[in-house]
Amino acid sequence: MDLVILIGRILFALVFVGGAVGHFSNASGMSAYTESMGLRPGRLFVLGSGLWTLIAGIMIILGVWMDLAALMLAIFLVLAAVLIHRFWSVPDADAKMNEQVHFNKNLSLAGGALILFGFVVSAGDGLGYSLTGPLFG
Repeated sequence: MDLVILIGRILFALVFVGGAVGHFSNASGMSAYTESMGLRPGRLFVLGSGLWTLIAGIMIILGVWMDLAALMLAIFLVLAAVLIHRFWSVPDADAKMNEQVHFNKNLSLAGGALILFGFVVSAGDGLGYSLTGPLFG
């Protein structure tokens, strides 16, 4: 079962590692969008959140304080949903639907991150294929 959990961790975390790469490779475009949502300076938010999610994703893949990493991702996802994907304030129907999809995706992934947090804390040091045990617990 440890191998299945490791594969699941890697698949879950790759979304965030890939997203972080996108934050860095498309920082100017994402910064402009971030600023259009009222967050300034946009570049600081984009690069900071990219670094935040990259670190958390790598921590989950390697099994280093996965509980902390899961909380980091949950915080990022809820904040991104509420601050960036504000579908309720978008007048265009297509854009509104797109933002609502991203909002719901972020909340769903935040739920998954919280499940991972609870799982890691409950498993304690008994979680296989990890470099450290949980930080909390």
